[in-house]
Amino acid sequence: MLTLLLIVLTVVGLLIIMRREAGAVSALTLLGVLGLVGLLFDAPFIGFVLLLAAIAVAVTGLPAFRRQWLTPRIFNIFKKVAPKVSATERTALEAGSVSWDGELFSGKPQWNKLLNYKDEGLTEDEQAFLDNQCAKAAGMCNAWDITYERADLPQQLWDYLKKEGFFGMIIPKEYGGLGFSAKAQSMVLQKLSANETLMVTVGVPNSLGPGELLLKYGTQEQKDHYLPRLADGREIPCFGLTGPRAGSDATSLPDTGVVCKQVMGGKETLGVRLTFEKRWITLAPIATVVGLAFRLFDPDKLLGEEEDRGITLALIPRDTDGMEIGRRHHPIGSPFMNGPVKGVDVFVPLDTIIGGQDMIGQGWRMLVECLSIGRCITLPSGATGTARYALGWSGGFTRVRRQFNVPVAEMEGVQEPLARMASLAYISQATVYQTANLIDHGERPAVPSAILKSQLTEFQRVLLSDAMDVHGGKAVTLGPRNYLGIGYSANPVAITVEGANIMTRNLMIFGQGAIRCHPYVLDELAAKDANDIKAFDKAFFSHAGLIFGNAARAFTMGLGFGKESVPFDAPAAAYAQDIARLSAGFGLCADAAMASLGSALKKREMLSARLGDVLSNLYLASMVLKQWQTSEKVEGEDALLHYSCRFLLHRAEQAFVEIFDNLPNRALGKVLNAVVMPTGRRWDKPHDDLARDIAKRVSTHSALRTKLLYNTWDTDDGEQPNPLTRYNALLVDYDRAEVIYRTVNKAYAKGELPQTALHPEARVEAAFEKGLISEEETVFMREFETRVLEMLTVDDFAYDAFASNKDTLIDHNAKQASPVHQELTESAK
Repeated sequence: MLTLLLIVLTVVGLLIIMRREAGAVSALTLLGVLGLVGLLFDAPFIGFVLLLAAIAVAVTGLPAFRRQWLTPRIFNIFKKVAPKVSATERTALEAGSVSWDGELFSGKPQWNKLLNYKDEGLTEDEQAFLDNQCAKAAGMCNAWDITYERADLPQQLWDYLKKEGFFGMIIPKEYGGLGFSAKAQSMVLQKLSANETLMVTVGVPNSLGPGELLLKYGTQEQKDHYLPRLADGREIPCFGLTGPRAGSDATSLPDTGVVCKQVMGGKETLGVRLTFEKRWITLAPIATVVGLAFRLFDPDKLLGEEEDRGITLALIPRDTDGMEIGRRHHPIGSPFMNGPVKGVDVFVPLDTIIGGQDMIGQGWRMLVECLSIGRCITLPSGATGTARYALGWSGGFTRVRRQFNVPVAEMEGVQEPLARMASLAYISQATVYQTANLIDHGERPAVPSAILKSQLTEFQRVLLSDAMDVHGGKAVTLGPRNYLGIGYSANPVAITVEGANIMTRNLMIFGQGAIRCHPYVLDELAAKDANDIKAFDKAFFSHAGLIFGNAARAFTMGLGFGKESVPFDAPAAAYAQDIARLSAGFGLCADAAMASLGSALKKREMLSARLGDVLSNLYLASMVLKQWQTSEKVEGEDALLHYSCRFLLHRAEQAFVEIFDNLPNRALGKVLNAVVMPTGRRWDKPHDDLARDIAKRVSTHSALRTKLLYNTWDTDDGEQPNPLTRYNALLVDYDRAEVIYRTVNKAYAKGELPQTALHPEARVEAAFEKGLISEEETVFMREFETRVLEMLTVDDFAYDAFASNKDTLIDHNAKQASPVHQELTESAK
């Protein structure tokens, strides 16, 4: 009996010590005391075993002993197997900051750290800009006109954007800009996402480009000259990074600059002769100033002894001799300005380098540091705004679109995608807003930027497909009335640019995060590079303690014991506790993958992607909980919280299962499965009752729908009609209309109305004649059905409308065959 008791006490005690990462001294004390108890009280075998274990812990765990024999051996092995970090990788790792992503990597997230990032909301000026200037700009857009008639924004809209400072949101007020917060910038782009071309046109100058680069790295002279001109639209910027042979691998760009001297204006000038070919450059066709990334060489050593000076950035005026600019690409689905920029032996003075001579060779670092913020905002905000509009349109359409005498929103086959759309929109809003709030608190979230870019644009892809499905023929028929089809066709742009999603998911999220966000890996690599065995010993054995701690936390919480205390009330508390459990499992699996595969993990992209999927879903779920905790709740929002968290945690567990199943070391995979999920998977997909409840609320005039669509363009006072406003108005009147529908349809089913009354309008008139509804109800329904039919109607065009070359048009119904047709017929005979 004593033996069993000692075994239980040992296991429980060690699990507690491991969970708390209390160290070797605590473990040694526990084993020593219990071993002595066994020897003294008639359990000599177990006592002897425990004392042997205590000795082993002392020899391997106490610094004074392990540094004599164990640490040197581990250090030598580590130097052989540790991945080599290239200069470009190191630059990326050192860019940005670590915040909540680091907490999730630790396996023991401290929720108060996330909640301590207080949200001050928008300023009065920022909210007024959203309510007024953004609404007016959105109201000047007609997607059909922009895409198919002019392939550009209207001139009056360009003038308005410049006049109101849309291109200067990130530029401080002292330079004539708006000086907006990251949250305000995100909300503006979400509102402008009513039109894809408008959002991209405004978003890009406020993201990665000359404005942000000048703010952070420009000389004072460059700032004073360019920033006011960028803020008021006198200068339109673009930035040339990618090219025919340098896309995702931007560091391999073949564009070159050679330091030389040339006579300019009768004076010998030190400068750079550039040869470059850039593609896919947004705003390039109309840009007045071009930011350019190139590899700088100094063969004549005019600047110093170093010949290869590295990636460098310059700012080149459009009218520079030799630069070819102005042609356009045709981006799929959206005619935003995008095109090539070329040049051969283009000479520019040295002062065109952003930041001057001090920033020569710092281009990659500059780009990566800027991208960590811009990639968090522009495309994720565009995806979030698109999600909100698509949800608003879809909820309205499915409520007023009737089949089988009921709204299609009442059909479960439609409710499922509606609920999914609402959840993806809810998750996106929370994530982009709370991450922007981190930026406003001084964080530069590198790993979260990759998570947001890839995950939210993938959400956009799913959500737009769902929206197309529930709209049916309304959305697949293009024309001025189709508010959805053009944006749907443009979605691949967001998937591809600013780091293609395939690359971002497979290489960046975990590949960068494993080193950048891990509490100890960066220290271990630094110790290796410095050959500092003492620093390595400290980092490595702290790392070992973390591994044991995560294993103990994941296992015990997986069994339902020792749940973490979290600062959330129900219903969020259970999700926060399980995020902590899965975070411990993620930390354990990340270390297991790195230890078992070493540098080969870089090439195991599918495994790396799944580890990144776990981190991504935990991050998204955390942002949902933060938004829930700090925002004002509305009726029905708890259902959306449950649906969203279940959806994300189900995906996280699925990624775990795929990790266990695909680790090359099969025994390791089975052990990890048993430790991380000792009782199996915990989270199913969201239940149908949640989907029904959510779908009902987002397709009716409800508090939840109102909250999800807050700060979208929802007024109808612009130059162009607003479908969201019209759907909202129909939903306000829908309950009254539904009562009349039921009365009329019931009478028709009983044979009280003529069988020829097949249209709703005919049935309403027949019911009025029979005295089944009042004159007031009849007038109301006439007007209501007119508005409904307008939203259901699609466009049609003249037969020859789509032929660019009318001479090629075939008249298939001509009474007499064409001469060519006759000639071919005769030849055949």
